[in-house]
Amino acid sequence: MSHIIATFFYIGHLRPAPGSWGSFAALLGGAGLIHSTGLIGLCVGIFLACLLGYWATAQETAGQYDHDPSQIVIDEVAGQWIALLPLAIWPLPFDSAAVYYLFGFVAFRLFDITKPGLVRWADRLVGPLGVMLDDVIAGVMAAAVMALVMVLL
Repeated sequence: MSHIIATFFYIGHLRPAPGSWGSFAALLGGAGLIHSTGLIGLCVGIFLACLLGYWATAQETAGQYDHDPSQIVIDEVAGQWIALLPLAIWPLPFDSAAVYYLFGFVAFRLFDITKPGLVRWADRLVGPLGVMLDDVIAGVMAAAVMALVMVLL
């Protein structure tokens, strides 16, 4: 079960760029959550992704030298869903929202890959906390930028 969760139903085994595949799968799942259950559903999803992601990551990396193997993408799921929070708070018609979904995906991947400031600090933490926290922070940064863009436009 921990492997299914950590790899987000084996999406983490897709190559190349498993983190981007995980984020893309999370984007689709997050859009479904927002449109079917709204803000509460997305928040429950984020909570479960963080909680189960921490547990699954701890299980999958126990006794391993690599504390953040590339196939673990549940951290990208949590971060991507956080990045989508502004779309759950301020719902838009689908034709307008599609551009923001793409923006949220790109913004999250940009922060996750470049690891500015706090994201880099969290990435240096060893263990499941570091694996999860850098993506959570990248998601918060992407959500903040998206919210700012949504308010300005």
